[in-house]
Amino acid sequence: MPANILVVEDEPAIQELIAINLEYAGHSVLRAHDAEQATQMVREVLPDVVLLDWMLPGQSGLAFARRLREDERTRDIPIIMLTARGTEADKIAGLESGADDYITKPFSPREMVARIKAVLRRRSPQLTEEPVEVGGLRLDPGTHRVSADSAQLDLGPTEFRLLHFMMTHPERVHSRTQLLDQVWGDHVFVEERTVDVHIRRLRKSLEPSGHDRLIQTVRGSGYRLAATN
Repeated sequence: MPANILVVEDEPAIQELIAINLEYAGHSVLRAHDAEQATQMVREVLPDVVLLDWMLPGQSGLAFARRLREDERTRDIPIIMLTARGTEADKIAGLESGADDYITKPFSPREMVARIKAVLRRRSPQLTEEPVEVGGLRLDPGTHRVSADSAQLDLGPTEFRLLHFMMTHPERVHSRTQLLDQVWGDHVFVEERTVDVHIRRLRKSLEPSGHDRLIQTVRGSGYRLAATN
């Protein structure tokens, strides 16, 4: 599934090569040449992944990664560090700064795309196209179908995204604000009660199979998808 990827790289030729290959793989690319420009972009649009060069002018990639991890809004963004520094100590430093993965230059475009896919699978499974099944309910992002006991269920596009996110994060309680950010998108200004409306619609769509019981209200906190029906 396409992701919104922020590439923070000060070498124009390398930045261009990365961007071309990511766009060829179907992703959308944001570009920044230093941490200051990247910070401004993250304020405006929350990326799905950050590809971050270690050696940047001004603030280093390590320092920028730490800042992302310290901010509640950005702490869960997957970070892949790009660097020519390949010693074990350097890799440990990069991972300890908050990076999820580490790619040593020079690297192949295929390796880079594969690493991004792997990180998204671990940190943001709702952005992949792999089918997910919980409690007899199956959702396939590739075909955009939801089924229960082989019977197809009819969901609207927002309800589909909402169910996909909750199914890829079962048993976790999500506040309305978190669901708005993850399903509707960061910086989309809609009322929190909009979530309640779509939760009701989702439950109604799941009623025929009895899977509406999977969607649980956690009083004072938000919503949770139970792992069993």
